[in-house]
Amino acid sequence: MPASPAAVSRLRLNLRQLEVFVATARGGSTRAAAERVARSQSAASTTLADLESALGAPLFDRVGRRLVLNENGRALLPRAASMLDEATDVQQLFSGEHLAPLRVGASLTIGECILPELVGAWKTRHPKSPVRLTIGNTSDVIASVAAFDVDVGFVEGSQTHPDLVVKPWMKDELVIVASPAHPLAGRTVTPRLLRDAEWALREIGSGTREAADRWLVEHLGHANVAYELGSPETIKRLVVAGTALGFLSRHAVAQALAQGTLVELKTRLPVSIRRLAIVLHRDKRLGAGADDFLRHCVAAARRLDA
Repeated sequence: MPASPAAVSRLRLNLRQLEVFVATARGGSTRAAAERVARSQSAASTTLADLESALGAPLFDRVGRRLVLNENGRALLPRAASMLDEATDVQQLFSGEHLAPLRVGASLTIGECILPELVGAWKTRHPKSPVRLTIGNTSDVIASVAAFDVDVGFVEGSQTHPDLVVKPWMKDELVIVASPAHPLAGRTVTPRLLRDAEWALREIGSGTREAADRWLVEHLGHANVAYELGSPETIKRLVVAGTALGFLSRHAVAQALAQGTLVELKTRLPVSIRRLAIVLHRDKRLGAGADDFLRHCVAAARRLDA
């Protein structure tokens, strides 16, 4: 039955208002929001003011030049983001395409070594769907999912957030690597030799560093960390050129091991196995594109883990 005129008149919100609100929450200002939604700053400010007037409550606190979500805004954000995704799904019913950009956040090892192939395979099935892949360390990805900057995150660490759901995804093995010219190359290495060696590890905040610290402390007691570096690629280059050992995902070093520019050190210690994870916001409903990509990645992990 069609809604009555009285019921329609009570609907005071519209999608444009919600779009500007979500963009402001993500960008921290109406200027940033205007750039995201292709409107003038004055139009974005007016639209946001109309939304707050319709709701009868402010949604932001002004801190310096930034607009920061207040309690009302934090309550609205997941619902507004989900409503925008649902509106996109309605469009997709008639277009047959995933028109909404696929917004993915990934920690470095996953984003550089695992996801490119998965994204490429998914994109061949959805050629008109834009993909935005943001890469940072695990802490960055957690923050992006919590702030609704990305729809789904892929991380290596065990960090979490009260607003997020973390789901196990794919197995990953961390291996000790060295230059072929390193004194320990080609030997079965003892814990004492590993304790005395110099190490090049990822920076604090990365999932790989978290796993490395846990394994090294458990099996060596301590490690001589001579270098802290911001990416697996930088560590590989330093290890190839120097005397340090690296502790990296097998995914990150597979090509270098195959080419012989790095060698894997053998020990009698237990291997380091971790499980990579998918991070989702517990209050956000995934759009059709993000949901399809998530199922694609889960299926790929099952094949690789088999």
